[in-house]
Amino acid sequence: MAASKTAEPKKKSIDSKDAIIEAYLDYVLTENKQPKSIYAFCKHLEITEDVFYNHFNSFQQIEEQQWVAFYNETKKILESDEVYGNFSVREKMLSFYFTWIEQLKKKRSFCTYYTAHHKQDLMLGKGMKDFKSAFKTDVKSLIIEGISNEEIAQRSKIAEQYDEMFWLINLFVLRYWLKDTSPKFEKTDAAIEKAVNLAFDLISRGAIDSILDFGKFMLLNKDA
Repeated sequence: MAASKTAEPKKKSIDSKDAIIEAYLDYVLTENKQPKSIYAFCKHLEITEDVFYNHFNSFQQIEEQQWVAFYNETKKILESDEVYGNFSVREKMLSFYFTWIEQLKKKRSFCTYYTAHHKQDLMLGKGMKDFKSAFKTDVKSLIIEGISNEEIAQRSKIAEQYDEMFWLINLFVLRYWLKDTSPKFEKTDAAIEKAVNLAFDLISRGAIDSILDFGKFMLLNKDA
């Protein structure tokens, strides 16, 4: 009697956007580099190129979509919290960074890989354009909210740059967290608090406004 053959497990079909993202992340984290080409990657996955191009036009777009996914999940968690809507703008920004880091922890290896291979892009503000655009749009809404309740000072042209300041805090927090070796990343939590509190100290009405008012007074009265 012929020995029965054990059926090999059926290979999981990779045809969805999420499946391609996961397969790509698995590849770059295992090989520590991108596939040589989209053709080679599709051959590795045993799919045709049109399946890939139905969802993405490049490897860079896959990586950008992962950053967008981190952001969207962070927003989903915050907006589902009944208490979040009653927070001050400062508390909302703190909650964002704390929750965002929790999402990044799920794929820390990808974050490490990405920052190591895109140092120049990060310095120039490239590589996360979709994430950056979504983030800055939402931050602008929070800034308007903060100005309306006088939590944030309206300083004409300067206020238009507040969203860029919070984006730079994103990059600072990301880099700090990736280097953090403290238990449960406690130092990152402290860094977030200090960075956000400093930002709000700068954009709320206080010492900066006094300095600006004094400078304006001296300029207008320089001949007095």
